[in-house]
Amino acid sequence: MQSFSWIYTQIWLMMVKRRTFPLLIASALAVMVYVIFTLPRSQPGNHQHLYLHHISDQSITPVNDTKHFMVGAYKEHRLEGSSVRIISIFRRDSVQPLYCVFYCGTHWANGMKAEVQMHSDHFGFRFVTTDVLCPNHPDCDPSHVTLAIQADAELAQNQTFLHIQNLVKREEEEFQFNFTVCWSNLFGDYNNVLQVTQTLEMYKLLGVQHVVVYNTSCGPDLERLLQSYTQEGFVEVVPWPINQHMNPSNGWQPSEHGGDIHYYGQLTTLNDCVYRNMYQSRYVLLNDIDEIIAPYQHQTLPQMMDVLQRQNPKAEVFLIENHIFPKSQFEPSGRFERPNWRDVPGINIMEHIYREEPDYRIYHPSKMIVRPRAVEQTSVHSVLRNFGQTVKVPPNVCHIIHVRVPLQGGLTKKELHEDKRVWDYESQLVPNVDKALEKAGLLRM
Repeated sequence: MQSFSWIYTQIWLMMVKRRTFPLLIASALAVMVYVIFTLPRSQPGNHQHLYLHHISDQSITPVNDTKHFMVGAYKEHRLEGSSVRIISIFRRDSVQPLYCVFYCGTHWANGMKAEVQMHSDHFGFRFVTTDVLCPNHPDCDPSHVTLAIQADAELAQNQTFLHIQNLVKREEEEFQFNFTVCWSNLFGDYNNVLQVTQTLEMYKLLGVQHVVVYNTSCGPDLERLLQSYTQEGFVEVVPWPINQHMNPSNGWQPSEHGGDIHYYGQLTTLNDCVYRNMYQSRYVLLNDIDEIIAPYQHQTLPQMMDVLQRQNPKAEVFLIENHIFPKSQFEPSGRFERPNWRDVPGINIMEHIYREEPDYRIYHPSKMIVRPRAVEQTSVHSVLRNFGQTVKVPPNVCHIIHVRVPLQGGLTKKELHEDKRVWDYESQLVPNVDKALEKAGLLRM
């Protein structure tokens, strides 16, 4: 782009040659306005584009000169003395002193010593979900942050920074969503399209407005389905390329399944999802993609939670029992063997209405509905740190519909409980599933 002085000179000479002096002032003013509003050097508040060279657009960002990774940075409004929490993945055997380096919108701030809190659940794997707490900086209202092994901001300027989320502490009446579901994680080319569609449409009927899924890999049909729901605005897919940074395990124990981190970093994604939705959603449901947290005494989740909150005003975490519906046991009438669903890959949950009675003599896992602002750290089946009370919801009020391989494989149909809760939504569920599959181009009539 030509300099302002050159442009001005050329216009002045043209005006002199043509003796059009009355136009000179107007033209010069026009050029000045153009310069003021278009040249980056003249834009106030544009320091980020001039100085903040590397801003991560990835869900997993390596920390320079370490074996650690940053996932998401969030303003911490609840803890005195802490300004930012960075959800991270740390190599447990190589933790060194780290500093939080802030970009303050108009200037840099030298690093403050970071507090590293590794989560207690790591199951013996090398990598563990970790919170990094960055202290308040007296001379900074930060917009971005990074972790560095040195405190000198000058040395850290070329590192990759994370945008700090949750800068505004919204009240519940300002939230975009009432209920959000967090799913983790998709991997191994999972392609269970029919069950996922039925689950998503069930959640719509139950009052959920938002579903977040962390995706490492899935099958081509499920990819099309998720794209369709994403375009609709109901589903948010977060890319999760954990396999590009380490060897993820598809199991719980390194001795049996190998790998560097359990279940493709499931605990990290659950924690990140809680913070991602902390000031967007009143409630967050933490469960798997093949599970439905279903109310049994109310038509919708909002109706149920209104009652549970009145009964338990100090409760912030609600534990929901997991109940297995074996996919090997079919409803005998065949009323839901719909011809147009036969070519859709996946399980038809409406055919599986027999439920195992949980064996309460052994550990029986739960999933959760939480108020995310009360959660500091979470695991899969319980929270690790929270600010409120935890309540176990009776299974006759709410339990999980989990259609999968049987847990108690020796049980016959007579030894199972008939549970037709999904059928209560048949009149809306079936046509809605058809519409969703047709919209995604997956319904073959």
